[in-house]
Parts: sequence; structure tokens; C-alpha cells
Amino acid sequence: MPHYRIRDAASLLGVSDDTVRRWVDAGELDAEKDDAGRQVVDGARLAAFAVAQANPVPDPSDVARSARNRFVGIVTHVVSDQVMSQVEMLCGGQRVVSLMSTEAVHELRLEPGSLAVAVVKSTTVIVETPGGAA
Repeated sequence: MPHYRIRDAASLLGVSDDTVRRWVDAGELDAEKDDAGRQVVDGARLAAFAVAQANPVPDPSDVARSARNRFVGIVTHVVSDQVMSQVEMLCGGQRVVSLMSTEAVHELRLEPGSLAVAVVKSTTVIVETPGGAA
């Protein structure tokens, strides 16, 4: 099982190193010492903690749909020509880009600052691991 140094755990959780250290000191997140004496967090425990801490933005669209991958965010950039547009959103710290018709951009009134929901329905999701782990 992988172990994560405090700074790496903080980066994965989107918080500061100090926040992770406070959680460890308060007993909210378990940590142990590695062979070098540094505090590390077990990967499975970090994953469970991340799930427990998740506070997704409620989906404002109030629409039932089969797609489970919904990302609520703010439109940060729109580039349009006569036919097509590129819409960029920031959703939970992640950049999501969509290509759509310019007509759809106008109908949805998408512009920087707009609240929007990116919905992904795909049979292909590619998962990568760092360092060529096999």
C-alpha cells in the first residue's frame, strides 16, 4: 500500500500542509513515521478520509440523468467563432474543457462567471499511474 508524505497528502486533498498536520494532531487523520522518520499517511486511509471530507457543490440543474459524472463549476473562458466554441470551466479546482456549437453557448448564456454543470457520459475513461507502475 502506498504511503504519502504530508505535503503530498495536502496536495491531493487541495489543502495546506499545515491543515493536514492539524488533522493528524487532532487525531482526525492517522499518520505514522517512515524509515526516515517523516510523517506519512497510508494511502487507503487517505482515500477514505478524502471521501469523508468531500463536499461536492450541489447540482443546481435539478435534472434526473443517467450520467453519474457531474462537475459543478464556474465558466472561466469562452472562445467562439461562427460555428463552434470552446468553453473552459473550473470545477473543484480541475479544468474542464468542452467543445460545442456557438448556438449552444448563446442558448445557455455561457460566459466567464456563469455557473454551469459539466456532465460526462463515457464508456472510456483512461486511468494513468505515475512512474510507469505496472
